[in-house]
Order: sequence, then C-alpha cells, then structure tokens
Amino acid sequence: MSNEEIPKDYDFKKEKVWEKKWEDEDIYKYIGDGSRPRYIIDTPPPYPTGSIHLGHVLNWVYIDMNARYRRQKGHDVLFTQGWDCHGLPTEVKVEETHNINKNDVSRAQFRQYCIDLTTDNIAKMKSQMRAMGYSQDWTREFVTMTPEYMRKTQYSFLKMYEDGLIYQGIHPVNWCPRCQTAIAFAEVEYSDNTTFLNYVNFPPAVEDSYDDIASSQESGKQADPKDEGILIATTRPELMSACVAVVIHPEDERYTHLLGKYVEVPLSHQKVKIIADEEVDPEFGTGAVMICTFGDKTDVSWVQKYDLEIINAIDETGTLTSAAGRYEGMDLQTCKKQTIEDLDSEGYLLKQEQVDQNVGQCWRCKTPIEILVKKQWFVAVRDLIEKTKVAADEMNWVPEHMKSRMVNWADSMEWDWCISRQRIFATPIPVWYCKDCGKVILPEPEDLPIDPTVDKPKHACECGCEEFIPEEDVLDTWMDSSISPLSIAGWPDEDYVNHFPSNIRPQGHDIIRTWAFYTTLRCLALTDQKPFDDIVINGMVFGEDGNKMSKSRPEFVVGPEEVIEKYGADPLRTWAANSVPGSDVIFDWKDIKHGYRFLRKFWNAFRFISMQIFDEEVSYEEVKDNLGPLDLWILSKLNNLNKTVDQAFADYNFADTITSIERFFWHDFCDEYIEAVKYRLYTDVSDESRRSAKYTLRTVVETCLKLMAPIAPFFTEEVYQYFSDESIHTTLWPEVYDELISEEMEAKGETTVELIDEVRRFKSASKIPLNAELAEVNVYTSDEDLVDVFNQFDADIKGTLKINDLEISSGKPEVHEKIIEVEPDMSQIGPKFKGDAGKIIGYLKSTDIDEIGAVLDENHELTIGEIVVPEDMLNIKKEIVGASGKKVDILQSENLDMIVEVIR
Repeated sequence: MSNEEIPKDYDFKKEKVWEKKWEDEDIYKYIGDGSRPRYIIDTPPPYPTGSIHLGHVLNWVYIDMNARYRRQKGHDVLFTQGWDCHGLPTEVKVEETHNINKNDVSRAQFRQYCIDLTTDNIAKMKSQMRAMGYSQDWTREFVTMTPEYMRKTQYSFLKMYEDGLIYQGIHPVNWCPRCQTAIAFAEVEYSDNTTFLNYVNFPPAVEDSYDDIASSQESGKQADPKDEGILIATTRPELMSACVAVVIHPEDERYTHLLGKYVEVPLSHQKVKIIADEEVDPEFGTGAVMICTFGDKTDVSWVQKYDLEIINAIDETGTLTSAAGRYEGMDLQTCKKQTIEDLDSEGYLLKQEQVDQNVGQCWRCKTPIEILVKKQWFVAVRDLIEKTKVAADEMNWVPEHMKSRMVNWADSMEWDWCISRQRIFATPIPVWYCKDCGKVILPEPEDLPIDPTVDKPKHACECGCEEFIPEEDVLDTWMDSSISPLSIAGWPDEDYVNHFPSNIRPQGHDIIRTWAFYTTLRCLALTDQKPFDDIVINGMVFGEDGNKMSKSRPEFVVGPEEVIEKYGADPLRTWAANSVPGSDVIFDWKDIKHGYRFLRKFWNAFRFISMQIFDEEVSYEEVKDNLGPLDLWILSKLNNLNKTVDQAFADYNFADTITSIERFFWHDFCDEYIEAVKYRLYTDVSDESRRSAKYTLRTVVETCLKLMAPIAPFFTEEVYQYFSDESIHTTLWPEVYDELISEEMEAKGETTVELIDEVRRFKSASKIPLNAELAEVNVYTSDEDLVDVFNQFDADIKGTLKINDLEISSGKPEVHEKIIEVEPDMSQIGPKFKGDAGKIIGYLKSTDIDEIGAVLDENHELTIGEIVVPEDMLNIKKEIVGASGKKVDILQSENLDMIVEVIR
C-alpha cells in the first residue's frame, strides 16, 4: 500500500458508512450462551422527547466507552436500550400539541395520541444515538408502554401487594393542580422566589371555653379585629380557612400564658386552640404558626400528631372549595390577593415584609404543588429503608461521595411512596373493586397485562357479586423504570438470575433520589438482592456561560447534531471522555476543536508512515533482538500507556484515558519518535534497524487505535481498515509486553529526547531547516551517566539531527570570544575627532582584524599615532570559537547538566 491510497484529510462524513456497517453486521449483539464472561449494563431509559441533548451525550458516552472496553477485554456485553415512555412529560406534550386537556377526549384516544408521539420520538432519538456511535444491542430494546413490559410492572405490583409492601390508604399527598395528579416527594422540585410575610392579628375568641373548634359565625359572636390576640406571620394567608390550630414553642415566654386558650381566625372566624410544640422556631416571624390542612409537610405532621380536624379548602384543580367561604371558586393566586386586601381593609393585617421563599413545584409543569388528602396507592418505603441503606453500602459508588445522597434521602423519608397517578398514559394499576363489598380484586399473573377499565375479572367476588368497579388510576412512571435491571435480566423468568444483579448502573446525579433509590428499594422487595454492583454517576452539562443549558437561554444551548455536522461525533465523544464522573462539565467549542485537531494529527501521522508500515509484515519475534534504544524507549512508554489506560477504563477514570493517549501519541510519538526515526527509513542503515523501526511504528499506531477505540469508534474504525478486514470493535485489548517495560530505558530516552529537542530548538531559532546538516556537535557534561546515555543513543542523535560529527565529552568546552568586525561609531568619533576621523577609518580598514582584536582585548582602546580611541566608540562584533578555532554556537540546557557546542 502507498499513502496515495489514503486520503489526504480525514473525512468525518464517513461516520455514516461505519454506522450502517456496524448495524448491518450486528457486531454488538449479545450472545448470552455463557461462553464468555457476561457483563450486564443497566442502561438508563430516557423519556422519548424526540431529541437527545448534551446531558444524554455525556451519560451515554460513559456507558458506551465502558461497553466497548469490556468487549475488548473479552466480555459478552449486554448493552440494551430502553425507553421510559409513561408519565407526565408525554401527557403534557400531547396536551400542548393537540391543545386539549386529558379529559377532553376518550381515554383510548388520549392514550393513542401518547403512543403516536412516543413512537415518533423514539425513532428520532434512536437515529441520533446511532449517529453518536453508541453500541447498543438494539435487538433487546425495551419500551415501557408495550404489553411485554407492562406485564412485568404489573406483576411486580402484585408481588409487593401480596407481601404487604403496597397498600391503599387515605393520606396527605403532594398534588399538582395543573396535571391533576398526585406526585411523589422525589418528583417535587424546589424553586427560589420572593414573597410577602404577612403579619396578621388572630384576636382572642369571644368564648374561649370550647372543647372543639366551632364557628363564631354560627354563634353570632365574632371577635374584634383590634383586640390584641396572637400575631401570626404567614406567606399563605389564602389557607386561613383551613386553619385548625395555632402552635407556639413551649418555652416561648411571650405566649406560654395563652396555652390552651382559643383565638379566632380572621375572615373565616373559626375558633382554634393554641398548642405547644418544640418544632416551632421562635426566631422566625413572630414565633407563632397557624396549622393549616395543608400548607407543608410540617402541617401534616402536626395534624397527625395532635389528631386535628382536616378542612379541605382546595380541590384537585387548585380551586377554593365551599370550605373557603367567601373565596369559593377562586384560584389560589386570586384568593391570595383578595385575602390580603380583605385582611387589610378589615383591620387584621398589621404589616408586610418581603422574604425569600423555597417553593415546591411539579417536576414537569413547574406548577406549585399543594398537599391534599386523597385515597392513593403507596409503597411501604419505610419498611425497606434500612435494607436500602445496607445495599447502598454494598455497591461501588463512583465517585464514592455520591452514596451519601441516596443514604441521606433514605433517612429523610417521612412519607411512603405514593405510586398512583390520576393520569391516563401509564401502566394501569391491576385492580378492580367489588361493587357490593368493596373488596380489592386482583388478576391472575398469567392474565397480565390487564387494563381494568377494559378487562373484567374472570371470577365473581367471594361475596358472589359479579359487578366490579375498575381502578382508573395508573402507576407512577418510576414503577416502570425502577425494575429496569430485572427487565433486562429477563425477570420474572427463572433464568433471570444469570443476568442479575447488573454489573453496572450508569446514571446522572440528578436522579439518585428517584431512579437509584427506587430501583434499589424495588429490587430488594422483589428479590432480596441489590440491583447492581457498580454505580457510576455523571454530572450535568453547563453552557459556555457557566450555567446549566436551558431553553430560557437558547443562545447557550448547543445540540449534538450541531457539533456532529461541523466536526463529527468523535470530537464530541472525546470532549465527554475528558471529564470526571460525578462532576459537572462545561461545554466549550474549543474542547471540540482540540479533539478534532488531535484526530487530524493522528491521521496525518498515520498517513505519513503508511508507506513504510504496510510494505512488509514484521513480527516482534523477528525484531526483538534488534530494537534500537529509541525503539525500546517508545515501546516501554507504549506498554506503560496500555496499563494506564486499561486501569483507567476499569476504574471509570475516563479523563485519564484520553489525556494519557493524547499526551503519548502527540508528544512522545509524533513530535519525538517519528522525527527521530525518519533517518532509519530514508537513509542507508542496516535492514535490521529499518525493520525494527517499521515494527515499532506499526505497533504504536495499531495499539493506540485499540486503546482509543472505546472513545473514538468511527475514527479508529476508519484507520484500522487499512490494517485489517476485521472491525476494530471485534478485536481484543492489545497485549502488554512486560519484558519491554523499562524505567531505565524510559529515563535514558527522555534524556536523549531533551538533547535532541535542545538542538532542534536552536535550529528553529537560527532559521536553520530541521533537515539541514550540522558539521559538528560536541556535547560536554560532568555527569558520567549522561556520557554513557548519549554514547548509547549516538546513532539516533546523529541521524535525527543530521550531525556529521558527534562528540560526547566529560568536562567543559574550551571556547572564547573572537572579534570578527570593528566599525567606528561615527556619532561619537565625528564630533570628538573631527578632521582626524579619517585616520581612524583608514586604520580600521587597513589593519588585520586579528591584530585589532588582540589590541582591544589587551588595552580596550586603539592608539593610532597620537589619537587614542576608546573601545566604547567602536561597534564591535564578536563570535564564539572553540578549541579548533572554528566558530561555534553554545547551547546551555536548563534541565540537564550539559553544554552543547554546535559547529554549523
């Protein structure tokens, strides 16, 4: 092969060719016959939004590099891809797209809209994933909206229900008025804003002997707003109609005399009792708090603790109910505004002050959540907390500190996991209720999946009734995705144990409290085993402005397709690889350009040496006794690089992989070794030396390709085609030759490279072509070890630098300065010597320069008759000469004990 057959430039547009070839040849297919060690990846199933973003890119590059590396290490890798279809994101998008509410059309029609959108979005994202070079086995793709997957989710529900870990109950739940569904605490996001703290007087009740809360309106006796009672500071005055008590700290001396007494709630006028609880912060607001049903988790805790009445003042749509009295029918914001106006006009509002507020909101539509009392289905999380924490300790967390996020979340769980949703596009809860006795009716496992709104039980209820009420609620989408490692393994079929637990769970740190926590909890509940061995956490991607990429700042949002169009997928993959698990990553175009330049550097180096490495096959056995010192240097570094990259991949230190490869290939190989070896390829050297150089060149390039293959799959495949008809992605990890690893040879090589670089820098600074010959170079050093090193590498030093005569000597050079030119400084001589200036000029022109130099060296002035010309009135040019009397250039190394004397 000649390098004319290799294109001058690397064409990244050929990525599409390799993408199709990999797909056609099915080279990433999982075999699963046990002939090789299995490696199971519990792959994140994303929501099918129709477009992957840079966060997906980072996450999946981590996964794909690991999958490719494990295949090279001889594993049968199960790298499947799933899609978490159900839940609010899809429904919200359908409602936006069709300008409808979920209840505006039939359940079947709405579900079909969701299926159509999801199917289309999955196709788009699969295309983008393939363009990124991800190596999933698409024959094992799983989609949570399919009957096959819903069967597994419903079966897991039945199993946990039978074990008492799923139950139905009436409890306070987080509720999204926009989506009109319950959501779990893990799905509540918090947003900072400012609001007003309203200081409201709760006057003493006219009658304070009530045992129960009663309405003053019914008795006709209302308190005077001006009567000093207890001052409440609240950010939610719109909830006062649901106020059921006022609570103070038991040691707050301002209020202890009021304990057990009653105050009247402004506007709604119910009487509420003043009670004490240590949870009250006396320093916040006024130190007195109204308990409402419900404003936050603390309200819920107090209501349950003191068995207080529940007043439902807000309905599912966020509208005030009849319990709100005059505000019935208002939305929350309108009610809040009107309440404040009324409190002010009726004399209850004393003052307002602005405060910062942390508001819980729906994770998808960003609507502030409310707490409503609803009949829902729950997972008994608190029964499994300790097991979950033990499992977390048994996993290998990368980075380790991420484990605390899950453990801390587990410790903070005060409520069980609400898993029922009042939506449509999700896995149905497989339950009916007997119309007569209300008993919960479950299907048989073999009948799954079922939709209780369509299907009917096969048998009558125990009471004899044959009419049933279907459960219309559906399951939280995390009930689907939290069994992903079980689904991938083939659960509930018995042989799932061959693929469970997974070897690894890769995921972002933003879903530790959801996906990681729920998966661990559910797998423990269903199998009593942890779900995976390793959990590798990736960070978030930030734009060039340092903020998380967001639609609100479109100028800083970059899509992967934009990068691929300009530079191809591999530079984007090298950007992702050059990051640390757990840490957030800045996207910067300069990093993409750097990766692109490196690939072009590799391509150019490969093309340059291609005419030498393909003309004959040279094996290690043929050359191992003839390898030159620089061959041994670069091969030792190569084998150490192999070990470094191997360990870095094994430890998920991806940044170490790409930076180590770049540093070695760009600097050691391209800048040093290739330049040093050219003379052995193009000049008259022994066949053994030439063949050793060819072997070394090919070995370095081929090995580096295999080390880079997990990171840059398209580029490495493109180059490797010139080495073999086999795909590089079906080859094994390159062998390490321990006998070639030598710290001593690496140290000697580095020393020699330093000398070569010193002289090359001199040539460059002196405008001497790097391929120009140097007549003589003398190296002086007082370090005898350096003398031995340079003598060992003398052929490479001479050949690389084009030196005709190289001498390595102990000691220091004998050099001195020699005057080679003297000219009068007429700006000084003219004014001082006037008419005698001509005599000076004539003397300088007629006298031998060596004679003039000798006089100046001795006297530092010239005497011409009676004229004395000081040295500083002359322009003197000198050069350095060596012991031979020839002109020399002196190079003083900053890093080595040596002086280099160059004779051009």
